[in-house]
Amino acid sequence: MAYVGVGALALATTGVGAGRGFLLGWVAGLAYFVPLLSWSGIFVGALPWLALAVLQALYVGGIGAVCGYLQRDGVRPLVVALAWVVGEFARSTTPFGGFPWGRIAFSQADAPLLAVASWLGTPGVTFVAALVGALGALAVERLLRVRSATASPRRWVAPVAASGALILLFGPLAIPRPTDGEPLQVLGVQGNVPEMSLEFNAQRRAVLDKHVSTTLQAAELVDGGQLPAPDVVFWPENASDIDPLRNADAAELIARSVDAVDAPLLVGAVLREPEDHVSNVSLLYLPGEGAVDRYVKQRPVPFAEYIPYRDFFRFFSDKVDLVARDFVGGEEPGVMTVPISDGQVVLGIAICFEVVVDELMRENVQQGAEVLFVPTNNATFGFTDESVQQLAASRVKAVELGRPVVHVSTVGISGLVLPDGSVHERTELFTQDIISGSVPRRTELTLATRLAGWPERVAVAGLAVAVLGTVVARRRG
Repeated sequence: MAYVGVGALALATTGVGAGRGFLLGWVAGLAYFVPLLSWSGIFVGALPWLALAVLQALYVGGIGAVCGYLQRDGVRPLVVALAWVVGEFARSTTPFGGFPWGRIAFSQADAPLLAVASWLGTPGVTFVAALVGALGALAVERLLRVRSATASPRRWVAPVAASGALILLFGPLAIPRPTDGEPLQVLGVQGNVPEMSLEFNAQRRAVLDKHVSTTLQAAELVDGGQLPAPDVVFWPENASDIDPLRNADAAELIARSVDAVDAPLLVGAVLREPEDHVSNVSLLYLPGEGAVDRYVKQRPVPFAEYIPYRDFFRFFSDKVDLVARDFVGGEEPGVMTVPISDGQVVLGIAICFEVVVDELMRENVQQGAEVLFVPTNNATFGFTDESVQQLAASRVKAVELGRPVVHVSTVGISGLVLPDGSVHERTELFTQDIISGSVPRRTELTLATRLAGWPERVAVAGLAVAVLGTVVARRRG
């Protein structure tokens, strides 16, 4: 449907000018983001959900304005595709660090265009998908002209545009997606929560107990030969919202778990530090040693983990105080060297929302990560598609960066994502489950990793040239 949506907006904005183009784009954005982000209002009401959807739709309005203003027939599909890349770049970086969720690329996890991610990254997938839609729109528009008695267009344009769209759509099937590498045996623990609501935070001990009991069950299965012994064990985000570095009882439960599985354990925890704030972390525990390393989430989510301008936004809703303490972001990348039985493995950690932040995921791989780990907590979103959307992002990132992703949620959906984007050991929502399997350790850098942010820079420059050229041409005319 991404191609249809882009194509429909391209058709609707043809020749309408910037103002009407903006309105059409904004309406299209609302039609997309209101249902897409419905999960954000499950337990906090419609206001945050609709406010977020309206804000995100404004960026699509900007795309519509550009498409309505630029009427270069020969290169219009290219301009439309550039506008989508630039619009998503703006949405991913502003305001408050941006909201990269729901980009066109993340809708392509099951499409042939997924392979483009390894060459041109997430922006490149968006570009090609938008170009397919825009070429389709051009083909439709030219066919309509052909049938019009008042026009005599070039009849070859429609079949050429349609053929180009098909080549772009299916051509990426030829792009290789290697999955080889030294195997790493992993075990993920989806402990579930006692109650599906925002109040899971008030049941911190019960959540911890569930992850401990599931881990002990996994240890019994390993001891009985029903599961292979893991090299590393993974707990999700918020598995221990009781600070295990300050609470002896929580520390003892985690120590019991790590000793039972006899393997390094990554624990998603909330630390009561720095003063008057909290930190969202992944702690590395080793058997007999306790916590030896940590990664602090670098990008806390605005209005979910911290409230910017709290006094101002309290004027609109007192729900801002549901976030009693602001989370503070870390400053170090999520790269962690973990000792295993036959050496060590370098993990790249991105907590929850960070999976959609291009530069954080890419930096992990650039600094040596062989396997990526995405601990997440989806307990506050009920039986919605939020978890499905997040897993799709992990799949795109796996292909883009050429790394497997161990995607572990408190409540699901969890799974092991291979570097080709396929998912194994996929779990269901709100179940207590164990995922066990082997993933390849990889060190080769994809072209997308090497290019880093250049595709977006080129798109910004290209669109700027197109806009400037149109302005100059119209002034001369």
